[in-house]
Amino acid sequence: MISFSEYLDNYTKEKNICILGFGREGKSTYRLIKKYCSPSSVTIADLNPVDSSSVSADTKLICGKDYQKTLDDFDMVFKSPGIVLEKQPDELDCLVTSETQVFFEAFREQIIGITGTKGKSTVTSLIYHILRESGVDCRIAGNIGIPVFDIAEDMSEETVVVCELSCHQLEYMTVSPSKAVFLNLYEEHLDHYGTLERYYNAKKNIYLHQREDDMLLINSAIVPEEYCSWHVYTISDKDEKADCYVSGGKIFIRGSEEYTIPAGRVKLLGIHNHYNIAAAYEMTVMTSLVGQEDFDKAVCTFDPLAHRLEFVTTVSGVRYYDDSISTACATAIEAVKSVPDAGTVLIGGMDRGIDYTSLVDFLAQSDVNVICMEASGKRVFDMLSTAAPGQENRIRYVPHLDDAVKLASEITPSGKSCVLSPAAASYGIFKNFEERGDVFKQLVRDLEKNA
Repeated sequence: MISFSEYLDNYTKEKNICILGFGREGKSTYRLIKKYCSPSSVTIADLNPVDSSSVSADTKLICGKDYQKTLDDFDMVFKSPGIVLEKQPDELDCLVTSETQVFFEAFREQIIGITGTKGKSTVTSLIYHILRESGVDCRIAGNIGIPVFDIAEDMSEETVVVCELSCHQLEYMTVSPSKAVFLNLYEEHLDHYGTLERYYNAKKNIYLHQREDDMLLINSAIVPEEYCSWHVYTISDKDEKADCYVSGGKIFIRGSEEYTIPAGRVKLLGIHNHYNIAAAYEMTVMTSLVGQEDFDKAVCTFDPLAHRLEFVTTVSGVRYYDDSISTACATAIEAVKSVPDAGTVLIGGMDRGIDYTSLVDFLAQSDVNVICMEASGKRVFDMLSTAAPGQENRIRYVPHLDDAVKLASEITPSGKSCVLSPAAASYGIFKNFEERGDVFKQLVRDLEKNA
């Protein structure tokens, strides 16, 4: 086994390289190429300005609105996930690749890849935690916030990589991990993909290039007709015939009860997280990476990730929860079901055109206070006003998050919970869902100070 530094050097040797996008991943790519490789040239292309002091003198910079106009001048382009190509790869003369593509080419046999619209960060972190706590040599990387090149230098033949994969990372991939998890599929990123089908097609690359002995664990509602793996297992919390079925706090594998989730001891809030635990169980215990006793110990010490039904504090008897990660109807519905004694839910953000019918139907029949905000919240408010007329005291609209938190503090009964679960993207209002969640938590803490 050659080292990854040698592999990357051979990959880029005497090539004219362009790093397209100089964010977290672009900087990671640049660091390793400059440290280990001998390309003919390295150029950084980005819509935004790049500080020339952060790169070597022989690195060329192309910045501004025309940053993609000269891609055909290069042999190889490392595209960052956040970059939307102006031309498709087959329209370009250069090779379009990425950190993820190169890393997977080198280490695919050692990778557990996780994707899905919702839950992938939790499942990725949970699997990593279980492996680490059980003494397995493992690393975590990918869309979780750690570029794969950041862990590449530390790999051995025994290292297991748990990798969260977004649709943008998967979109042009031609290699799949040996173990893949496809959790679910909801309307998301339609501003980029236009249709659910195109979004799904990007996600499919997690399994489309698998090999004969690889393993795919996939939600039974989206079982593909096309796949290359001979070991395909379904998972569901609704379909009793699924290979991995979770219900009533129990995990059933191939029809037999295998594991009872210690619901009173796990810190993951909500029945929907039983599905995530089941996915982790299938990919660790059932693949013989860890024993059931080790799994049981580790699952109880796992701390939920920030902004995912995260308890903030109690103010004037009201418990506040941050579920800013929520950008879909299903997650907002689960949030209301999962927090103890839900009294108020905050809905809304950027309007990306998703169908809110299921959420509106659920909220119209519930008794929780609904505070809508921003563009998508206005749409939900209008739909709810029609679906549940005469409930003006329960269903409200305010412009922004700070207004919503203030109103929630006034109308949420003591002893109840208030949860931010927007069912909408944050872009255009906040930098990302993390910033939205952080702002929410600060607004709640300000309430606490003034209580």
